[in-house]
Amino acid sequence: MLDRLDRRILQILQEDATMPVAEIGRRVGLSTTPCWRRIQKMEEEGVITGRVVLLDPEKVNAKVTAFVAVTTSEHSAEWLKRFADVIRDFPEVVEFYRMAGQVDYLLRVVVPDIDSYDSFYKRLISRIEVGDISTTFAMEQIKYTTALPLNYLPEKDGR
Repeated sequence: MLDRLDRRILQILQEDATMPVAEIGRRVGLSTTPCWRRIQKMEEEGVITGRVVLLDPEKVNAKVTAFVAVTTSEHSAEWLKRFADVIRDFPEVVEFYRMAGQVDYLLRVVVPDIDSYDSFYKRLISRIEVGDISTTFAMEQIKYTTALPLNYLPEKDGR
């Protein structure tokens, strides 16, 4: 379980993973070494799974976001493994989910333009058979964050 200091450290790291440990410690009321130990412990326990740099999609020519709903009559573990292997080969697919409900799988795809999406689509259906693909394009991104909400973490020691 994580205490309030761990939560605060996680919140800070989600906002800026490049912040020096000394500054994180200052903000949460710890000296550098205990703060660093907490971060190391959360990494060892798999709470922190990595640190990344976020890019501006416009500046890296990934301006179009498509949400691709896939339905299939195939539901075997073997087909899912094959489908997942195919999807891993497409860098345009930045998120991939198995869903409950009408849609079996949902992909978030980023490309420069509609022609690039069409090329992606043709390459995808040439690699694996699916029942139906329905694509919607985002017109405007209103909210985007990689930060997970921490208010659902159980409290440690009632703090």
